[in-house]
Amino acid sequence: MTVKLTPYITLEGKVKEAIRFYEQAIGAEVLSLATYGDMPDMPETFTDELKQLVAHAKLKVGESELMFSDAFGGSAIEAGKRVTICITTNNVEQSRGIFEALQQGGTINMPFREEPFSPGFGDVTDKFGVTFQIYTELQG
Repeated sequence: MTVKLTPYITLEGKVKEAIRFYEQAIGAEVLSLATYGDMPDMPETFTDELKQLVAHAKLKVGESELMFSDAFGGSAIEAGKRVTICITTNNVEQSRGIFEALQQGGTINMPFREEPFSPGFGDVTDKFGVTFQIYTELQG
């Protein structure tokens, strides 16, 4: 089992612009990118503009990675939520255990569950106000 910490940056509808900037400025390479329109079961009320926002992107910069997403619907981002820490494991049960440990005395922002981009994902703010995204990435 592995555990990796990755900065996760949330922007207000500017992820695609940020990716182009980081490609030029620091040689970032896009490893994956999914828009809200790529997600299954999106509401029919989603406009074409909302569908183009980035739900999840992963970039490689040298030996490190950065993850990004646009705030759902391009909405304002709460203080302290623009940059969070993504904890990645390659085991769903290990991810679930980390999520459950961090939620003690904290707040669940998104319950731990299977998502189209991960077999086990959840978002939690711990009792110290630090937000973590717990992400399971199975080796292919």
